[in-house]
Amino acid sequence: MARADAVAAAASSPDAALIAAWRSGDEQAAAELVRRHARALARFLASAGARDADVDDLVQETFIRAFRAVDRFRNQCQFRTWLLTIGGNVLKDASRRAKRALVVPLDDGLRATDGDPHERTVAVELEARLQQGLEQLPRMQREVFLLRAQQGMEYDDIAAALGTSPGAARVHYHHAAKRLKEHLK
Repeated sequence: MARADAVAAAASSPDAALIAAWRSGDEQAAAELVRRHARALARFLASAGARDADVDDLVQETFIRAFRAVDRFRNQCQFRTWLLTIGGNVLKDASRRAKRALVVPLDDGLRATDGDPHERTVAVELEARLQQGLEQLPRMQREVFLLRAQQGMEYDDIAAALGTSPGAARVHYHHAAKRLKEHLK
């Protein structure tokens, strides 16, 4: 019963309390951190260029690395910011490995066919153009844009995650948004 109370308390506590609980051996605290942050991490990784088939593995690898390094987390930024930084590094490592491997893509005919054909076509085209625009952005602009637009992070947190200043993060975001608007015209 005390275990259930501890889990319930952890579920309503900030990430710092969960991290402290995990450090002291509470595996339920780690599960709660995963529950809180896995979806946002997956969205970030997918938008940053991870293949759909790889997102779950990348999320898992990110949490493995984060939990192994949790003693180095110093609360200088939010846990999610730190986690997304690790996720970005995991994605970079996976991209380097993928460049060395031969990949045979699946046939496009295997995609889902439900929904209105016109809306689906427009959405697929827009998504492809946006993804192409994101890929053309310099790395820093792309990462700042994704952290701000997709994750809703503040410039101070983005700056901490990417090792830059909040002012520079604002400039990178502005340039990224401008380039993407021009690309989508």
